[in-house]
Amino acid sequence: MFDILLPEQSEFPLYQQLYLQIREGIRNGTIPDGQRLPSVRSLQLQLNISKTPIETAYQMLTSEGYVTSKPRSGLYVMNPYQELSHHHQQQTPSITTMSVMHSYGRLNPGFIDFNPTRLDQASFPLRTWNKMLKEALEQHVSEIGMYGDPQGEYGLRTVVSEYLRNSRGVNSTPEQIVIGAGTAYSMGLLSRVLQGIKHIAVEEPGYSLVRDQFQLNGCHLLPITLNDKGISLDQLERSQAQLVYVTPSHQFPTGSIMPYPERERLLEWAHAKNAYIIEDDYDGEFRYQGKPIPSLQGLDNNGRVIYAGTFSKVLTPTLRMNYLVLPPALLNQISHMRQEVFFAPSRLEQWAMTAFFEQGHWYRHIRKVRNLYRKRHHQLIGLIEAYLGGFVEITGQNSGLHIQLTVKKDVSSEELIQEAAKVGVIVYDLRKMWMNHQQDANQYPRLYMGFAGLNAVEMESGIRLLQKAWNKG
Repeated sequence: MFDILLPEQSEFPLYQQLYLQIREGIRNGTIPDGQRLPSVRSLQLQLNISKTPIETAYQMLTSEGYVTSKPRSGLYVMNPYQELSHHHQQQTPSITTMSVMHSYGRLNPGFIDFNPTRLDQASFPLRTWNKMLKEALEQHVSEIGMYGDPQGEYGLRTVVSEYLRNSRGVNSTPEQIVIGAGTAYSMGLLSRVLQGIKHIAVEEPGYSLVRDQFQLNGCHLLPITLNDKGISLDQLERSQAQLVYVTPSHQFPTGSIMPYPERERLLEWAHAKNAYIIEDDYDGEFRYQGKPIPSLQGLDNNGRVIYAGTFSKVLTPTLRMNYLVLPPALLNQISHMRQEVFFAPSRLEQWAMTAFFEQGHWYRHIRKVRNLYRKRHHQLIGLIEAYLGGFVEITGQNSGLHIQLTVKKDVSSEELIQEAAKVGVIVYDLRKMWMNHQQDANQYPRLYMGFAGLNAVEMESGIRLLQKAWNKG
Protein backbone atom coordinates (compact mmCIF):
# COMPACT_ATOMS: atom_id res chain seq x y z
CA MET A 1 0.00 0.00 0.00
CA PHE A 2 1.30 3.44 -0.94
CA ASP A 3 -0.34 6.09 1.24
CA ILE A 4 0.13 9.77 0.54
CA LEU A 5 -2.06 12.42 2.15
CA LEU A 6 -1.69 15.90 0.76
CA PRO A 7 -2.74 18.74 3.09
CA GLU A 8 -5.50 21.03 1.92
CA GLN A 9 -3.25 24.05 2.50
CA SER A 10 0.53 24.15 2.29
CA GLU A 11 3.25 26.72 1.59
CA PHE A 12 4.97 24.16 -0.65
CA PRO A 13 3.93 23.41 -4.26
CA LEU A 14 2.45 19.97 -5.00
CA TYR A 15 5.62 18.50 -6.50
CA GLN A 16 7.61 19.45 -3.40
CA GLN A 17 4.99 18.02 -1.04
CA LEU A 18 5.10 14.73 -2.96
CA TYR A 19 8.88 14.71 -3.10
CA LEU A 20 9.26 15.37 0.65
CA GLN A 21 6.65 12.78 1.67
CA ILE A 22 8.07 10.02 -0.52
CA ARG A 23 11.66 10.86 0.43
CA GLU A 24 10.80 10.80 4.14
CA GLY A 25 9.01 7.48 3.68
CA ILE A 26 12.10 6.03 2.03
CA ARG A 27 14.38 7.41 4.73
CA ASN A 28 12.37 6.09 7.67
CA GLY A 29 11.68 2.74 6.03
CA THR A 30 7.89 2.96 5.64
CA ILE A 31 8.53 2.73 1.90
CA PRO A 32 10.93 -0.24 1.89
CA ASP A 33 14.04 -0.61 -0.19
CA GLY A 34 13.25 -2.28 -3.52
CA GLN A 35 9.54 -1.40 -3.56
CA ARG A 36 8.09 -0.42 -6.91
CA LEU A 37 6.58 3.06 -6.93
CA PRO A 38 3.12 3.49 -8.42
CA SER A 39 3.02 4.70 -12.01
CA VAL A 40 2.40 8.35 -12.70
CA ARG A 41 -1.03 7.46 -14.06
CA SER A 42 -2.12 5.45 -11.01
CA LEU A 43 -0.86 8.08 -8.54
CA GLN A 44 -2.59 10.76 -10.59
CA LEU A 45 -5.91 8.90 -10.23
CA GLN A 46 -5.31 8.25 -6.53
CA LEU A 47 -4.56 11.90 -5.68
CA ASN A 48 -6.77 13.51 -8.33
CA ILE A 49 -4.05 15.90 -9.48
CA SER A 50 -2.28 16.51 -12.79
CA LYS A 51 0.66 14.34 -13.78
CA THR A 52 3.19 17.23 -13.92
CA PRO A 53 3.92 17.49 -10.14
CA ILE A 54 4.18 13.69 -9.92
CA GLU A 55 6.66 13.56 -12.81
CA THR A 56 8.69 16.40 -11.26
CA ALA A 57 8.79 14.72 -7.82
CA TYR A 58 9.87 11.41 -9.38
CA GLN A 59 12.60 13.19 -11.37
CA MET A 60 13.93 14.81 -8.19
CA LEU A 61 13.94 11.49 -6.33
CA THR A 62 15.73 9.81 -9.23
CA SER A 63 18.37 12.55 -9.51
CA GLU A 64 19.14 12.30 -5.76
CA GLY A 65 19.51 8.52 -5.85
CA TYR A 66 16.40 7.55 -3.90
CA VAL A 67 14.75 5.91 -6.90
CA THR A 68 16.10 3.96 -9.85
CA SER A 69 14.42 3.29 -13.16
CA LYS A 70 14.26 -0.24 -14.56
CA PRO A 71 13.47 -0.40 -18.30
CA ARG A 72 9.93 -1.59 -19.11
CA SER A 73 9.31 -2.19 -15.43
CA GLY A 74 9.04 1.13 -13.58
CA LEU A 75 10.62 3.07 -10.73
CA TYR A 76 12.01 1.26 -7.68
CA VAL A 77 13.15 2.51 -4.29
CA MET A 78 16.90 2.44 -3.76
CA ASN A 79 17.53 3.58 -0.20
CA PRO A 80 21.07 4.91 0.30
CA TYR A 81 19.95 6.47 3.59
CA GLN A 82 19.20 3.11 5.21
CA GLU A 83 22.78 1.90 4.97
CA LEU A 84 24.18 5.32 5.85
CA SER A 85 21.93 5.64 8.90
CA HIS A 86 23.04 2.24 10.22
CA HIS A 87 26.68 3.05 9.56
CA HIS A 88 26.31 6.44 11.22
CA GLN A 89 25.04 4.87 14.42
CA GLN A 90 28.05 2.55 14.52
CA GLN A 91 30.96 4.91 14.08
CA THR A 92 32.12 8.48 13.76
CA PRO A 93 33.15 9.54 10.22
CA SER A 94 36.88 9.30 9.62
CA ILE A 95 38.92 12.24 8.36
CA THR A 96 38.90 10.67 4.88
CA THR A 97 35.13 10.27 4.99
CA MET A 98 34.80 13.84 6.17
CA SER A 99 36.84 15.16 3.27
CA VAL A 100 34.66 13.27 0.81
CA MET A 101 31.51 14.56 2.50
CA HIS A 102 32.77 18.12 2.13
CA SER A 103 33.67 17.88 -1.54
CA TYR A 104 31.62 20.42 -3.44
CA GLY A 105 28.78 18.99 -5.42
CA ARG A 106 28.74 15.62 -3.62
CA LEU A 107 25.61 15.65 -1.55
CA ASN A 108 25.31 12.61 0.67
CA PRO A 109 21.55 11.89 0.69
CA GLY A 110 21.60 11.03 4.39
CA PHE A 111 22.93 14.41 5.48
CA ILE A 112 21.52 17.93 5.57
CA ASP A 113 24.09 19.81 3.51
CA PHE A 114 24.46 23.59 3.91
CA ASN A 115 26.59 23.72 0.78
CA PRO A 116 27.30 27.35 -0.24
CA THR A 117 27.41 26.40 -3.93
CA ARG A 118 24.12 24.54 -4.28
CA LEU A 119 20.98 26.02 -5.82
CA ASP A 120 17.34 25.01 -5.65
CA GLN A 121 17.12 22.36 -8.35
CA ALA A 122 13.32 22.38 -8.49
CA SER A 123 13.24 26.05 -9.54
CA PHE A 124 15.16 25.38 -12.76
CA PRO A 125 12.77 26.14 -15.66
CA LEU A 126 13.23 22.75 -17.31
CA ARG A 127 10.41 22.93 -19.84
CA THR A 128 11.21 26.49 -20.87
CA TRP A 129 14.89 25.70 -21.31
CA ASN A 130 14.07 22.63 -23.38
CA LYS A 131 11.82 24.83 -25.53
CA MET A 132 14.65 27.36 -26.01
CA LEU A 133 17.05 24.59 -27.07
CA LYS A 134 14.52 23.18 -29.53
CA GLU A 135 13.84 26.60 -31.02
CA ALA A 136 17.56 27.33 -31.24
CA LEU A 137 18.13 24.18 -33.31
CA GLU A 138 15.24 24.94 -35.60
CA GLN A 139 16.12 28.59 -36.16
CA HIS A 140 19.87 28.11 -36.65
CA VAL A 141 19.90 24.90 -38.67
CA SER A 142 21.87 26.63 -41.46
CA GLU A 143 24.71 27.34 -38.99
CA ILE A 144 24.98 23.87 -37.46
CA GLY A 145 27.98 23.00 -39.63
CA MET A 146 30.02 26.08 -38.71
CA TYR A 147 32.15 27.20 -35.78
CA GLY A 148 31.09 30.41 -34.06
CA ASP A 149 32.87 33.54 -32.93
CA PRO A 150 35.37 32.61 -30.18
CA GLN A 151 34.29 35.77 -28.35
CA GLY A 152 30.71 34.47 -28.23
CA GLU A 153 27.57 34.84 -30.33
CA TYR A 154 26.92 38.50 -31.09
CA GLY A 155 23.23 38.21 -30.22
CA LEU A 156 24.04 36.93 -26.75
CA ARG A 157 26.68 39.59 -26.20
CA THR A 158 24.09 42.21 -27.14
CA VAL A 159 21.46 41.06 -24.63
CA VAL A 160 24.08 40.61 -21.89
CA SER A 161 25.39 44.14 -22.46
CA GLU A 162 21.86 45.55 -22.21
CA TYR A 163 21.08 43.51 -19.10
CA LEU A 164 24.25 44.58 -17.28
CA ARG A 165 23.65 48.23 -18.09
CA ASN A 166 20.11 48.12 -16.67
CA SER A 167 20.73 45.86 -13.68
CA ARG A 168 24.28 46.60 -12.50
CA GLY A 169 25.15 49.94 -14.10
CA VAL A 170 27.90 48.34 -16.22
CA ASN A 171 28.83 50.45 -19.24
CA SER A 172 29.68 48.32 -22.26
CA THR A 173 29.08 47.55 -25.90
CA PRO A 174 28.58 44.03 -27.29
CA GLU A 175 32.13 44.26 -28.66
CA GLN A 176 33.48 44.39 -25.09
CA ILE A 177 31.66 41.24 -23.96
CA VAL A 178 33.46 37.87 -23.98
CA ILE A 179 31.29 34.80 -23.38
CA GLY A 180 33.27 32.16 -21.49
CA ALA A 181 33.00 28.48 -20.64
CA GLY A 182 33.12 29.03 -16.87
CA THR A 183 35.20 31.04 -14.42
CA ALA A 184 38.30 28.85 -14.69
CA TYR A 185 38.38 29.31 -18.47
CA SER A 186 37.86 33.08 -18.26
CA MET A 187 40.55 33.61 -15.63
CA GLY A 188 42.96 31.46 -17.62
CA LEU A 189 42.19 33.58 -20.66
CA LEU A 190 42.79 36.80 -18.71
CA SER A 191 46.13 35.53 -17.42
CA ARG A 192 47.22 35.23 -21.06
CA VAL A 193 45.77 38.59 -22.09
CA LEU A 194 47.59 40.21 -19.15
CA GLN A 195 50.71 38.06 -19.42
CA GLY A 196 53.00 41.03 -18.83
CA ILE A 197 51.57 41.35 -15.31
CA LYS A 198 53.29 39.09 -12.80
CA HIS A 199 52.26 40.47 -9.40
CA ILE A 200 48.57 39.86 -8.71
CA ALA A 201 46.85 40.77 -5.45
CA VAL A 202 44.09 38.44 -4.24
CA GLU A 203 41.73 38.52 -1.28
CA GLU A 204 42.78 36.49 1.76
CA PRO A 205 40.61 34.46 2.11
CA GLY A 206 39.34 34.41 -1.45
CA TYR A 207 38.17 32.27 -4.34
CA SER A 208 40.72 29.46 -4.67
CA LEU A 209 39.77 28.54 -8.24
CA VAL A 210 40.79 31.99 -9.46
CA ARG A 211 44.08 31.86 -7.54
CA ASP A 212 44.85 28.45 -9.01
CA GLN A 213 44.38 29.69 -12.57
CA PHE A 214 46.80 32.55 -12.12
CA GLN A 215 49.35 30.34 -10.40
CA LEU A 216 49.14 27.78 -13.21
CA ASN A 217 50.06 30.56 -15.61
CA GLY A 218 53.16 31.57 -13.68
CA CYS A 219 51.85 34.61 -11.80
CA HIS A 220 53.09 35.63 -8.37
CA LEU A 221 50.19 36.03 -5.96
CA LEU A 222 50.09 38.57 -3.16
CA PRO A 223 47.48 37.65 -0.51
CA ILE A 224 45.89 40.80 0.94
CA THR A 225 43.98 40.46 4.21
CA LEU A 226 40.39 41.56 4.65
CA ASN A 227 38.61 43.92 7.02
CA ASP A 228 34.91 44.65 7.46
CA LYS A 229 35.01 46.77 4.28
CA GLY A 230 36.59 44.13 2.08
CA ILE A 231 40.18 43.96 0.90
CA SER A 232 42.69 46.05 2.87
CA LEU A 233 43.46 49.02 0.63
CA ASP A 234 46.35 50.07 2.88
CA GLN A 235 48.08 46.74 2.21
CA LEU A 236 47.23 46.86 -1.48
CA GLU A 237 48.70 50.33 -1.91
CA ARG A 238 51.96 49.20 -0.26
CA SER A 239 52.22 46.11 -2.48
CA GLN A 240 53.81 45.60 -5.88
CA ALA A 241 50.52 44.46 -7.40
CA GLN A 242 49.71 45.42 -10.99
CA LEU A 243 46.37 43.62 -10.90
CA VAL A 244 43.90 42.87 -8.11
CA TYR A 245 41.05 40.37 -8.05
CA VAL A 246 38.12 41.39 -5.81
CA THR A 247 34.53 40.40 -5.06
CA PRO A 248 33.30 43.79 -3.80
CA SER A 249 29.52 43.25 -3.89
CA HIS A 250 29.63 40.10 -1.73
CA GLN A 251 33.14 39.05 -0.76
CA PHE A 252 33.68 35.34 -1.13
CA PRO A 253 33.60 33.76 1.38
CA THR A 254 33.16 36.29 4.23
CA GLY A 255 30.20 38.15 2.68
CA SER A 256 31.51 41.68 3.37
CA ILE A 257 30.45 44.48 1.00
CA MET A 258 32.87 47.17 -0.14
CA PRO A 259 31.40 50.63 0.61
CA TYR A 260 31.28 53.40 -1.96
CA PRO A 261 34.29 55.43 -0.63
CA GLU A 262 36.51 52.33 -0.70
CA ARG A 263 35.44 51.62 -4.27
CA GLU A 264 36.48 55.10 -5.31
CA ARG A 265 39.80 54.71 -3.51
CA LEU A 266 40.43 51.37 -5.24
CA LEU A 267 39.73 52.96 -8.62
CA GLU A 268 42.13 55.80 -7.79
CA TRP A 269 44.83 53.24 -6.96
CA ALA A 270 44.33 51.47 -10.30
CA HIS A 271 44.47 54.73 -12.24
CA ALA A 272 47.59 55.96 -10.43
CA LYS A 273 49.42 52.61 -10.79
CA ASN A 274 48.18 51.95 -14.34
CA ALA A 275 46.89 48.69 -12.87
CA TYR A 276 43.79 46.60 -13.55
CA ILE A 277 40.98 45.44 -11.29
CA ILE A 278 39.05 42.21 -11.90
CA GLU A 279 35.60 42.76 -10.39
CA ASP A 280 33.88 39.39 -9.91
CA ASP A 281 30.17 40.03 -9.43
CA TYR A 282 29.40 36.32 -9.12
CA ASP A 283 26.07 36.67 -7.25
CA GLY A 284 25.23 40.34 -7.76
CA GLU A 285 21.58 39.51 -8.47
CA PHE A 286 20.93 38.59 -4.84
CA ARG A 287 20.79 41.47 -2.38
CA TYR A 288 18.35 41.42 0.56
CA GLN A 289 18.96 44.66 2.44
CA GLY A 290 19.56 48.21 1.27
CA LYS A 291 20.14 49.50 -2.24
CA PRO A 292 22.81 47.93 -4.46
CA ILE A 293 26.06 49.87 -4.61
CA PRO A 294 27.07 50.65 -8.22
CA SER A 295 29.52 48.24 -9.78
CA LEU A 296 33.17 49.24 -9.85
CA GLN A 297 33.02 49.07 -13.64
CA GLY A 298 30.14 51.56 -13.69
CA LEU A 299 32.19 54.00 -11.59
CA ASP A 300 35.35 53.56 -13.67
CA ASN A 301 36.19 56.44 -16.02
CA ASN A 302 39.68 55.26 -16.96
CA GLY A 303 39.19 51.75 -18.37
CA ARG A 304 40.87 49.96 -15.45
CA VAL A 305 38.10 47.46 -14.50
CA ILE A 306 37.50 44.02 -16.00
CA TYR A 307 33.99 42.96 -15.00
CA ALA A 308 33.16 39.26 -14.56
CA GLY A 309 29.75 37.65 -14.09
CA THR A 310 28.06 34.30 -14.49
CA PHE A 311 24.74 32.70 -15.40
CA SER A 312 25.37 29.82 -12.99
CA LYS A 313 24.18 31.45 -9.75
CA VAL A 314 20.82 32.40 -11.25
CA LEU A 315 20.10 29.46 -13.53
CA THR A 316 22.19 26.35 -12.86
CA PRO A 317 25.84 25.44 -12.13
CA THR A 318 25.60 22.74 -14.81
CA LEU A 319 25.51 25.45 -17.47
CA ARG A 320 29.19 26.30 -17.82
CA MET A 321 28.70 29.80 -19.22
CA ASN A 322 29.85 33.17 -17.92
CA TYR A 323 30.97 36.51 -19.30
CA LEU A 324 33.65 39.18 -19.08
CA VAL A 325 33.40 42.88 -19.89
CA LEU A 326 36.81 44.05 -21.08
CA PRO A 327 38.10 47.63 -21.16
CA PRO A 328 38.55 48.85 -24.76
CA ALA A 329 42.36 48.80 -24.39
CA LEU A 330 42.35 44.98 -24.03
CA LEU A 331 40.16 44.17 -27.03
CA ASN A 332 43.09 44.11 -29.45
CA GLN A 333 44.89 41.43 -27.40
CA ILE A 334 41.77 39.27 -27.37
CA SER A 335 41.38 39.46 -31.14
CA HIS A 336 44.88 37.99 -31.61
CA MET A 337 44.47 35.07 -29.20
CA ARG A 338 45.15 31.59 -30.58
CA GLN A 339 42.18 29.29 -31.24
CA GLU A 340 43.60 26.63 -28.92
CA VAL A 341 43.09 28.87 -25.87
CA PHE A 342 40.27 31.15 -27.05
CA PHE A 343 36.92 29.50 -27.71
CA ALA A 344 33.30 30.04 -26.76
CA PRO A 345 30.85 27.61 -25.14
CA SER A 346 28.36 25.54 -27.16
CA ARG A 347 26.70 27.65 -29.85
CA LEU A 348 23.44 25.81 -29.22
CA GLU A 349 23.40 26.84 -25.56
CA GLN A 350 24.36 30.39 -26.47
CA TRP A 351 21.47 30.60 -28.95
CA ALA A 352 19.12 29.19 -26.32
CA MET A 353 20.36 31.70 -23.72
CA THR A 354 19.85 34.56 -26.18
CA ALA A 355 16.22 33.52 -26.71
CA PHE A 356 15.85 33.04 -22.95
CA PHE A 357 16.74 36.73 -22.53
CA GLU A 358 14.84 38.05 -25.55
CA GLN A 359 11.59 36.33 -24.58
CA GLY A 360 11.76 37.65 -21.01
CA HIS A 361 12.35 34.29 -19.31
CA TRP A 362 15.64 35.41 -17.71
CA TYR A 363 14.00 38.36 -15.97
CA ARG A 364 11.02 36.31 -14.80
CA HIS A 365 13.33 33.61 -13.50
CA ILE A 366 15.46 36.14 -11.59
CA ARG A 367 12.37 37.54 -9.90
CA LYS A 368 11.24 34.02 -9.00
CA VAL A 369 14.53 32.81 -7.49
CA ARG A 370 15.30 36.15 -5.86
CA ASN A 371 12.01 35.92 -3.95
CA LEU A 372 12.64 32.24 -3.15
CA TYR A 373 16.18 32.83 -1.86
CA ARG A 374 15.17 35.97 0.06
CA LYS A 375 12.57 33.88 1.88
CA ARG A 376 15.07 31.09 2.61
CA HIS A 377 17.67 33.64 3.70
CA HIS A 378 15.24 35.14 6.24
CA GLN A 379 14.17 31.66 7.37
CA LEU A 380 17.75 30.53 8.00
CA ILE A 381 18.64 33.65 9.95
CA GLY A 382 15.46 33.33 12.00
CA LEU A 383 16.22 29.69 12.78
CA ILE A 384 19.82 30.45 13.76
CA GLU A 385 18.68 33.26 16.05
CA ALA A 386 16.02 31.01 17.61
CA TYR A 387 18.15 27.92 18.23
CA LEU A 388 21.78 29.10 18.20
CA GLY A 389 21.48 32.81 18.95
CA GLY A 390 23.17 32.69 22.33
CA PHE A 391 26.57 31.62 21.09
CA VAL A 392 26.86 32.51 17.39
CA GLU A 393 27.20 35.69 15.36
CA ILE A 394 25.94 36.01 11.78
CA THR A 395 27.83 38.20 9.29
CA GLY A 396 27.83 38.59 5.52
CA GLN A 397 24.06 38.22 5.45
CA ASN A 398 23.02 41.23 3.36
CA SER A 399 23.37 39.53 0.01
CA GLY A 400 24.38 36.33 -1.77
CA LEU A 401 23.50 32.70 -1.17
CA HIS A 402 25.51 31.93 1.97
CA ILE A 403 26.26 33.42 5.37
CA GLN A 404 29.29 33.48 7.66
CA LEU A 405 28.74 32.08 11.14
CA THR A 406 31.11 32.82 14.02
CA VAL A 407 30.68 30.21 16.76
CA LYS A 408 31.63 31.57 20.18
CA LYS A 409 33.30 28.46 21.51
CA ASP A 410 36.95 27.79 22.27
CA VAL A 411 37.26 24.99 19.76
CA SER A 412 38.55 24.67 16.21
CA SER A 413 36.42 24.80 13.09
CA GLU A 414 37.40 21.16 12.41
CA GLU A 415 35.91 20.10 15.76
CA LEU A 416 32.67 21.92 15.01
CA ILE A 417 32.47 20.33 11.56
CA GLN A 418 33.04 16.86 13.01
CA GLU A 419 30.45 17.38 15.75
CA ALA A 420 27.96 18.49 13.12
CA ALA A 421 28.71 15.45 10.98
CA LYS A 422 28.00 13.14 13.90
CA VAL A 423 24.38 14.31 13.91
CA GLY A 424 24.06 14.29 10.12
CA VAL A 425 24.74 17.91 9.15
CA ILE A 426 27.42 19.25 6.80
CA VAL A 427 28.83 22.76 7.32
CA TYR A 428 31.99 24.31 5.88
CA ASP A 429 35.03 26.25 6.98
CA LEU A 430 36.15 26.83 3.35
CA ARG A 431 39.74 26.30 4.42
CA LYS A 432 40.92 25.98 0.82
CA MET A 433 39.95 29.63 0.28
CA TRP A 434 42.98 30.66 2.35
CA MET A 435 46.53 30.76 1.07
CA ASN A 436 47.96 30.89 4.59
CA HIS A 437 45.27 29.63 6.95
CA GLN A 438 45.93 30.09 10.65
CA GLN A 439 43.19 30.38 13.24
CA ASP A 440 44.10 33.09 15.71
CA ALA A 441 44.12 31.71 19.26
CA ASN A 442 41.98 34.70 20.30
CA GLN A 443 39.56 34.32 17.41
CA TYR A 444 36.44 32.18 17.43
CA PRO A 445 36.04 29.70 14.54
CA ARG A 446 34.08 30.76 11.45
CA LEU A 447 31.90 28.50 9.37
CA TYR A 448 29.93 29.02 6.17
CA MET A 449 26.39 27.92 5.44
CA GLY A 450 24.50 28.05 2.15
CA PHE A 451 20.72 28.09 2.07
CA ALA A 452 19.67 28.09 -1.60
CA GLY A 453 19.55 24.30 -1.92
CA LEU A 454 17.52 23.57 1.25
CA ASN A 455 13.83 24.02 1.99
CA ALA A 456 12.38 25.29 5.28
CA VAL A 457 11.88 21.81 6.72
CA GLU A 458 15.45 20.77 5.99
CA MET A 459 16.89 24.01 7.35
CA GLU A 460 14.97 23.78 10.61
CA SER A 461 15.97 20.15 11.07
CA GLY A 462 19.62 21.02 10.35
CA ILE A 463 19.74 23.97 12.76
CA ARG A 464 18.08 21.98 15.54
CA LEU A 465 20.66 19.23 15.03
CA LEU A 466 23.47 21.82 15.19
CA GLN A 467 22.06 23.10 18.46
CA LYS A 468 22.22 19.55 19.78
CA ALA A 469 25.77 19.02 18.46
CA TRP A 470 27.34 22.33 19.54
CA ASN A 471 25.45 23.38 22.65
CA LYS A 472 27.53 21.30 25.02
CA GLY A 473 29.31 22.45 28.10
